[in-house]
Amino acid sequence: MVGDEPIPPYQRPPLSKAWLTGEASAESLALRPAAFYDTANIDMRLSTTVTAINREAKSVTLGTGETLGYDYLILATGARARRLDLPGIGLRGVLELRTAADADQLKSALGPGKQLGVIGGGYIGLEAAASAIGLGAAATVIERETRVLARVACQTLSDFFESYHRGKGVTIEVSAGVAGLEGDNGQVTGVRLTDGRLVPADAVLVGVGAMPNQEIAQAAGIACDGGIVVDLQTRTNDPAIFAIGDCTKRPLPLYDRTMRLESVPNALEQAKQAASAICGRPAPAPEVPWFWSDQYDLRLQIAGIPFDATQIVVRGDIAAGRFALFHLAEDGLVRAVEAVNASTEFMGGRRIIARGKRLSAEKIRDMAVTMQELAA
Repeated sequence: MVGDEPIPPYQRPPLSKAWLTGEASAESLALRPAAFYDTANIDMRLSTTVTAINREAKSVTLGTGETLGYDYLILATGARARRLDLPGIGLRGVLELRTAADADQLKSALGPGKQLGVIGGGYIGLEAAASAIGLGAAATVIERETRVLARVACQTLSDFFESYHRGKGVTIEVSAGVAGLEGDNGQVTGVRLTDGRLVPADAVLVGVGAMPNQEIAQAAGIACDGGIVVDLQTRTNDPAIFAIGDCTKRPLPLYDRTMRLESVPNALEQAKQAASAICGRPAPAPEVPWFWSDQYDLRLQIAGIPFDATQIVVRGDIAAGRFALFHLAEDGLVRAVEAVNASTEFMGGRRIIARGKRLSAEKIRDMAVTMQELAA
């Protein structure tokens, strides 16, 4: 196992949530205790990069010049934060959030009296803003679209989260362009908007999406298309090379599409697919894609992807902060469920989507009809 970070594998989702607020420890972030890797006969090379893949020789070249041979190679290179080409982007205090080191930098910049500027109103940006508020800092979210979560959630969900964040004291600027970052003695002091206003900031988090780390695969002639292209066994166009996680563009038979997913559940599912194929085991059961986000006392859980949905049905009480949004196709087929503090609806929604069930809006809205009945 070769990785460029100096620490063993760890969970990334808490970096923008529990780790920032001090609720998670380094031990709780670790995927496995340090002793596990020796016990499992895993040779772990930390702070090490792979510079080239030689498919003909079935070997990889490390940054140290050493070569490692393989029978099978798995690429789990993940994704990196999308960079913005802005004046002042190189100032100290301009941060991104992909690694534990990034999170530590952000954590040290937050606290009472501090001001965090967030460029990008997606999940990472909103989670970081929530964590900043929890630590006593002020936060301003700057989003170029007309609403937060514009690329990943429906209007109803965007409106709910925007209102909730404002209620917690977050300033949200939508339809706002960024002209550049301003600083003093090399340290960022604010975000200059295209309308001329300055948003003061002791630190600025840039969270405007991610790019797949596919370059090393591309250089080796492995097919890439906005991600490393894989099949349902996670094989690339080279039968000895597999790819899993955020770096891949994968088939989604449930939706008759291929796309790149950024989620822990997707990486885990693909890891099972790759291991089964390499070990000659039966393929694992296909899973419904799912995602989650924790913000304040809100837990958002999303099952499925709303492709081809023509109607959104609300189940529960939006004002009370406990509800689910069912996305239905024209024929009533449930394509996705977005659940806020409604884990029963989320779990039931996953089963409904997996089974290809069709439901009426009336039954979904009727709270006298249990999720068990809906999912049966």
